[in-house]
This record gives sequence, C-alpha cells and structure tokens, in this order.
Amino acid sequence: MRWTLKEKPDVNIIRKLQEELGVSHIVAHLLVQRKIYNFEEAKNFFRPQLDQLHDPFLMKGMEIAVNRIEQAIQKQEKILVYGDYDVDGTTSVALMHSYLQEQTTLVSRYIPDRYKEGYGLSYQGIDFAFDNEFSLIITLDCGIKAVEKVAYAKTKNIDIIICDHHRPGNIIPDAYAVLDPKQTDCNYPYKELCGCGVGFKLIQAIEQHKNRGFSNLYNYLDLVAVAIAADIVPITGENRILAYYGIKMLNTKPREGFQALLKSQKKENYNITDVVFGLAPKINAAGRIEHALYAVDLLEETNEEQALSKAEKIEHFNEYRKTQDRRITEEALSQIEKFKEQKNYTTVVYQEDWHKGVIGIVASRLTETYYRPTLVFTKSGEKLAASARSVKGFDVYNALEACDDYIEQFGGHKYAAGLTLEEKNYLLFKNKFEKVVKANILEEQRTPEIAIDILLDFNEINNKLMRILKQFAPFGPGNMSPVFCTKNVYDTGFAKAVGKDKSHLKCEFAQEGSAVKFHAIGFGMADKLALLSDAKQVAIVYALEENHWQGNTSLQLKLKDIRPI
Repeated sequence: MRWTLKEKPDVNIIRKLQEELGVSHIVAHLLVQRKIYNFEEAKNFFRPQLDQLHDPFLMKGMEIAVNRIEQAIQKQEKILVYGDYDVDGTTSVALMHSYLQEQTTLVSRYIPDRYKEGYGLSYQGIDFAFDNEFSLIITLDCGIKAVEKVAYAKTKNIDIIICDHHRPGNIIPDAYAVLDPKQTDCNYPYKELCGCGVGFKLIQAIEQHKNRGFSNLYNYLDLVAVAIAADIVPITGENRILAYYGIKMLNTKPREGFQALLKSQKKENYNITDVVFGLAPKINAAGRIEHALYAVDLLEETNEEQALSKAEKIEHFNEYRKTQDRRITEEALSQIEKFKEQKNYTTVVYQEDWHKGVIGIVASRLTETYYRPTLVFTKSGEKLAASARSVKGFDVYNALEACDDYIEQFGGHKYAAGLTLEEKNYLLFKNKFEKVVKANILEEQRTPEIAIDILLDFNEINNKLMRILKQFAPFGPGNMSPVFCTKNVYDTGFAKAVGKDKSHLKCEFAQEGSAVKFHAIGFGMADKLALLSDAKQVAIVYALEENHWQGNTSLQLKLKDIRPI
C-alpha cells in the first residue's frame, strides 16, 4: 500500500471556517478538503435540500422528451420502458414504469436477456415493440451508443427517447430526444448522474410541466439512492442530495421490495455501504442468473406477502451467483499464477464455460488481488464477451478505445466497461491491450493507494468528533469516509487473529503520551499480527466507526493498514 497524505489546505481558510462554524480544526480541515469554505456551503453539505436540485429543463432534449411523452399519453399510444439489467437499469425501469402507470394503462417494460440479446437496445427489443404496436420507447441507462438500433427503430416508425449517463461515442443516435448530461453540447450543471438519476430528472420535468410540486416524486427517491450507490457514481452535488433523501427513505419508509430484501441484514439504519455490499448484489443476481425482470417485479411490488415471496426467489439467485463467483475466481487465479513470471501490466483471462453474469464480479476481485487493469472473458454465443475493471486513475475505457480494431462492441465508464469480440481476435486484442496499458499507465497507478485526510493524535478523538463525522454521510466517491493516520501507537497485548478462518485482526491500541485506548478491527489483516508483538510502535491508517455491542456503543478504529516505525 502506498500512503499518501492529502495536501493540507490553507491554514487561514481552515481557521476562518473554524470560527464561522464553531467546530474543531479537524472538522474545518476535512470540510475545506471537500471544497466547503463558508457557512452557507457547510449548511448545504450537512443539510441538503431538495429545492437545491437543478431545473431538469436545463438538460438538453428535456422539453422535447416531455412533450413527446405527454403526446403519447394524450393520444393513447403504447409506451415501452426499456432498461439495462444491472441495478441502475432495473431501478430506472421500476421508477419510470410505475410513474407512467399512474397516468396511462398503455405502458409496459422490457429488459433484454443478458445472454440472448446482450447489453443495451437490441434489435429483438425493437421487434418486440413493433410486433406489439408500441410507438414510443424510453431507454434507461442505455442507448447513447445505439446508433444503428435507433435507425432501425425509425424504419419501424418507433420514436425513441434515450435516457443515459454513459459517455457518448463520436456519433449521437438520431433519436427523438437524447437525455445524457455527458453530451458535449449539454449545459446541464451536473454531469455525474446515474441512469436512474437521469430517469428521475425526466419524471421531475413531467411533474414540473404539469405545475405540480415535489410530492409525487418522494416515493422514487429510494430507487435513485440505491442506483447511485450501486453504480459507484460520485456522491457530490445532485447525487448527494438524492442519496441523502433516498437513504433516509430507505430507513423510514422503504418500498416493500427493499424491505423484503433487507430483512436478512437486521440493521437499525442502513447506509450506502449496506446498499453496495448487501442490497445491490441481490438485485443484480436476478439479471446475472435468470432475468432482470424478476428484480423489477420485486421493486414494483406493493403487497408485503408477495414481496417476501419474490425476495426469496432473488435470494436463491444470489446464493447460486455466490457459488459461481467462488468457482470462477479460483479458476481465474489459477490461470494467472501460471503466467505470473511474465510480470504483465494487465490481467486478461478467458474460459468458455464461465458464467457471463458473474465475470464482472470476478474482474473486480482480480483487480483487488493483482491491482492492474483486468478483463475476464467468456463465450457468449458465437462471440466472446468480457467485463473490464480498472485501477484508480487509469481510464480503461480509453484503453479499450485504442484497441477497437479488434473489438466488435464496447461501452462503459473510466473504471468499468463491457465488450464483445470475435474469438479469432482474442489473442490479438489481449496483446494490444497489454501494450496500450503498458505505454499509458503511470508507475504510481500500479500500487494501491491509501489517501489520508489528516494526521490525528488519540487525544483528539472523542464522541463529539464522531457525531459530526456521521453527518458527513452519505459517503462515496467524491466524499469518502475520512481516513486518519496516527503514529507511535502500540498494541496493549490484546492483538489476535479472529474470524472463522482467522483472517481478521482484532487489537487494542494506545499511543505514547496519551491515556486514551481504542479497540481496532482490521478485516483481512491477520498477516499484520507479527508487527504488533512486544508492544512495538507502529503507524496506523484507519476510519472511525461506532461499535454497537450488547446495548453499549463505543468508538472503534476500522484499520486500513499498519506500518512499522
């Protein structure tokens, strides 16, 4: 691990904010790092307001899209809500479909089969719309690169409204309306919405067009928050506001589907992390293992009994997904070990029987293990399909673009993408991808980094600090949970390996010159146990958290790394 201490903000700015807010220098320091410089900005950060959301009509194409939907409802046209099969896509479809259902009975849903149709707008989907007399398709979380598919829909007299957030290609599809804040000529103030966020802005615009307030939109905020968390988009600006209220709704008045899925987690309060690691994998499992419409059905269910029954099915898919995940990860690791002496800059593995729905998860695990841009391929019909994941700072989308002479189709983000290619091009692509990454990756991007916000002494940590830090949530990219470093600490003799496989580290730290002691937990860090023997002094990097045990609450350090001094 490479430890990096973030640049210390200007002392005068910290002091000014400290006085203005009446907070400690630590809190002021952390706020300035998040570009919060005065009382008003701090108020907006700690108490986000829904009236701070941008006017949806600032988004290019919004007025055209709203008018077309209004026309379709008035003329009793059939509308098809078309989405992707991941969490962002399924929440988007549940949001748009349930919203439009309140205004017309002539609306239906469509999500492509991951295995038969692949990602995004498909010819089969357009044919389904034509055969069933749908004259308007609204795509969600997909469509921005579907140039040929949109042209095909036009020949069938089907209008398409694209709601997407992925990076556009050089040519924008000739759709009836295109909503994507990442279009270069779109002046929408916030560019980082997820697909469900773009869908939410569309229904917000429809409500605004009808001169109605926000009251009809509250019920959709939990869907948007789950999509924001699962799609790992920055939790800044509008996303922070939407996530803040969506998580609040998840904790106070969750829809039946979420309630049914969360039962097994048994927590009083759920946060973004619970969504990312608890809720999202279950919702994703439907599209990975069977069909994503199972997830949409659950998310739209209003009957408690039915929701529990549907959630049980989803849990079953998720258990199967876990077994596949373990098997494929082991087989992929075994492949990599055979070639580890090559000292590659990339990880590219392929096995034709790997489950296509799980390769993205495996790619993430391999990236964590070897820390390099990673592609996991499997057979998909006559072609090979892959999921790509990247390391911090390296744009895997650009690297794939540089290899597009061997790729049939690809799309995605800076850190995650998907692609298909012909089997005969696999080795050619693999070699070129290695060359492109080797030529462009920086040396520091090849080592995982822990970015430290501030150095702390133990006597600066107290319950008041923890209460304020909790209000920094929701955490995520752009607003990560603060990371601290404390030097000259030692274990009080409590250190031991814990957990079923003894892979975790539990200890108690004291600091020289301080009477305060803190319990600490380091997941997957049992290999650091030897560093703590004989009360050796070490430096630790950690986040602060509350530990709830038998009705008592205490402060605990969640360890990220330990170094000898």
